[in-house]
Amino acid sequence: MKKEEKCVCLPSKSKSPYGGGFYFLGMVGAAIYYIGSAATFGAGFIGFLKSLVWPAFLVYELLMYLGA
Repeated sequence: MKKEEKCVCLPSKSKSPYGGGFYFLGMVGAAIYYIGSAATFGAGFIGFLKSLVWPAFLVYELLMYLGA
């Protein structure tokens, strides 16, 4: 006889179930902004890469604004 395996479900570490959706919308918006303002294919590709890490740019600019 084969033993029945139990599924171990780990709880989500995120307290908000909408965080991924907001991040995705921000990424799409950043991609549209960066790619739309690109003049060449290379600049558009770099814009796409920037859209993947847009929160880092946001935090950097916020800290610069606050003078930290």
